[in-house]
Amino acid sequence: MRILLVEDEKRMAQALCELLRQEKYEVDHCANGVDGLSAIEAGIYDIVILDVMLPGINGFDIAQNVRSKGIATPILMLTAKAELDDKVAGLDSGADDYLTKPFMTKELLARLRALGRRTLGTTDGVLSFSDITLDTGTFMLTCVTNGQSVRLSEKEYRILEYMIANGGQILTREQLAVKIWGYDNEAEYNNVEVYMSFTRKKLTFVEAKTEIKAVRGVGYELRCDDV
Repeated sequence: MRILLVEDEKRMAQALCELLRQEKYEVDHCANGVDGLSAIEAGIYDIVILDVMLPGINGFDIAQNVRSKGIATPILMLTAKAELDDKVAGLDSGADDYLTKPFMTKELLARLRALGRRTLGTTDGVLSFSDITLDTGTFMLTCVTNGQSVRLSEKEYRILEYMIANGGQILTREQLAVKIWGYDNEAEYNNVEVYMSFTRKKLTFVEAKTEIKAVRGVGYELRCDDV
């Protein structure tokens, strides 16, 4: 799951990025509202952690802007503003949740997990597609017809998570590269092909009917023709 952190306080941003990466989240950081808004509009993030007091554009205006454009990415506002009116303003502007500084890391992570379940459309932390399930906590891939399981690497998991969340739609190599490796990463398209090969082998290992099909000149599709 890829998270965007929009936070201008350097130490806070560094601490949060480290915490989230320890929890196996992919994290990108923006230090001002203008860059944050642009990054949200790219549509590659599963959750946004958004400060209110930002240089350029404040968090309330960012939330209003993205919601007016139909962008439904869950937003957790993380700010020092603790007054009730500020919380109401944050939620009314389009935020899904609101957490004030200082905060307990356990609470932050719990709220992110809740937003993540909503994003992925799961209540029990398990994603399903045809004859496979994917555990979002353990990265275990299971074939439901025979019970065979295997643990995925982080990149393999991100690929299947993204493909399942998109309901078997055809995803381009560019979409996959940006979603899995991010804009600032120098990953090349052949990285996508390499990890697709690894992921296919895991599907074969569990004897799943679900396959990752290459669509010539376009990208990849998660498909199961035999179930």
